[in-house]
Amino acid sequence: MANSNTQADFRTRLQDWIPKLVLSPSLAAMLVFVYGFIAFTVYLSFTGSKMLPKYDWIGFENYARLWGLSHWWTAITNLGIFAFLYITICTIIGLGLAIFLDQKIRGEGMLRPIYLYPMALSFIVTGTAWKWIMDPGIGIENTMHLWGWESFEFGWIKDRDMAIYTVVIAAVWQTSGFVMAMFLAGLRGIDNEILKAAQIDGASNWNLYRRIVIPLLRPAFLSAFVILSHLAVKSYDLIIALTGGGPGRATELPATFMYSYTFTRNSMGIGAASAVIMLMTIAAIMTPYLYAELKEKA
Repeated sequence: MANSNTQADFRTRLQDWIPKLVLSPSLAAMLVFVYGFIAFTVYLSFTGSKMLPKYDWIGFENYARLWGLSHWWTAITNLGIFAFLYITICTIIGLGLAIFLDQKIRGEGMLRPIYLYPMALSFIVTGTAWKWIMDPGIGIENTMHLWGWESFEFGWIKDRDMAIYTVVIAAVWQTSGFVMAMFLAGLRGIDNEILKAAQIDGASNWNLYRRIVIPLLRPAFLSAFVILSHLAVKSYDLIIALTGGGPGRATELPATFMYSYTFTRNSMGIGAASAVIMLMTIAAIMTPYLYAELKEKA
């Protein structure tokens, strides 16, 4: 009898430990290659690192130099323009597409994957494709000229004042379908009895969406804002593939600034400081969201 109890206890302990043993390599790798390198980057931001890491502590000197650089302020300004337009347009288009598909239209099963398909592509592919489309020599402008519209001009990608908007167009094209899926899930989760009761009371479609549907989609709006903000702050590969940060510095963002100063300008300390600023920005966006989520579950 005692032997049977011992075997049962062993099996119970083994069942408890197997998931931990399976997950431990992934946990160890995450601690080293994610949080470990984050901590190392923070440390480098307080050192005089140039081409290679140095360990001479210089305090906040890199941060002072960073905020004194006109290039950094250009990147911050571009990020403000890009993030505002990107988040706003993606939210409007995503919500509009979600409301459209929620009408139980024919062909919804075919349209939904079409809208979602761009999100399956990498930002490098998206940037390269839109670079071809917007290039005046081979893209839309050239096509219009071949069709006989000689006066048509669309050279935004080579215009310092308009180049940032080409990045917005490409980013919105890729991500709006994903936002649509989030809003569509939110719409499908709304109790139909609430909507039917409002319709019986004489509520118009406008008032139905304005006073009932949109307020109930608050979690979807919040999730979309957090995800889009995160994507905007860390945008790098789309910029490199589409404009390379140019013309000049017209489309430089903090992520491209960080890479440039770290690996091509031999200013690793300043690059690390800019990376820490980006991390703090994302944390400032994520923390209230996580707090709200945990508070609701509690």
